[in-house]
Amino acid sequence: MRKRISPVKLTCLSMLAAGLAAFGFAPAASAHTGEFSKFNYCPSTNPAVKNCLQAVTYGGKVKLGKKNVPIVNPVTLQGGLTEEEEVSETFIAHMVAATNGETLTKVPQPVPGGLTGLVNCKEITIGWIRASCEAVFENGFTGVNATLELAKPASEIVVNENALVEREGTALVLPVKVHLENPLLGSSCYVGSSSTPLLWNLTTGTTKPPAGFTPLKGKSGGASLTENSEIFNLKGAELVENNWSAPTASGCGGFLIELVLNPIINASVGLPAGAGVNEAVLVNNIARTSAAAVNKH
Repeated sequence: MRKRISPVKLTCLSMLAAGLAAFGFAPAASAHTGEFSKFNYCPSTNPAVKNCLQAVTYGGKVKLGKKNVPIVNPVTLQGGLTEEEEVSETFIAHMVAATNGETLTKVPQPVPGGLTGLVNCKEITIGWIRASCEAVFENGFTGVNATLELAKPASEIVVNENALVEREGTALVLPVKVHLENPLLGSSCYVGSSSTPLLWNLTTGTTKPPAGFTPLKGKSGGASLTENSEIFNLKGAELVENNWSAPTASGCGGFLIELVLNPIINASVGLPAGAGVNEAVLVNNIARTSAAAVNKH
């Protein structure tokens, strides 16, 4: 005869499980087989999820104001996709957050030249800001990282698969912010925020920047089917956007210190920067499959 667990023991076990989860001992993600393992963090059992997506950005750059930051460390966009809906004669799907909480992985990209590459005091024309810059940076601080982070909930990421393949219109709407990381800059130095994100309407076609700026041309990449035609792949898809604006940096150095550092960063980087000045070029390997296929494997 099976012994019943007492309510007290059951409560203790529940508390133990919650405690383990809090310390990072939560159950592992579903381990899918073969190429389906790339969809381990897709919420495929969620009834709202129709498909699963993984896009790994392994190259390209982000130009913010006057500064270029190449993408040298792969960044992954992952999660589920809702069923497509028709909006303005096109079909779009919304992202559903990845089960591990990292819909867009936070991967630092080294800023060329470190802090001295980001900040050039000689470029600053405003007297007091230039003097402050020289006073702060005369000893030379190095090692700045720029980390792309999601600025809005995953549900505000929009995917248009037809536009992605056909190189016409917006293929991916991605609201982001850039975290500038360095001991001097503190932990809260950002360009963009939840209220003022860098809003990228990325295309594999040709961008439409303001007059006077050169359009960027993307690529849809090479298409293939794998795993008995259940996974659709695009290799080397290049998504581009240069019709977005960037606000001023904020939070650099923390309380009070930011009164000096924010103007220095803004003057050196060239912020705020209007549409046409900034660029996003993301070179991706993209994979998409159905939620049913993931659940099967």
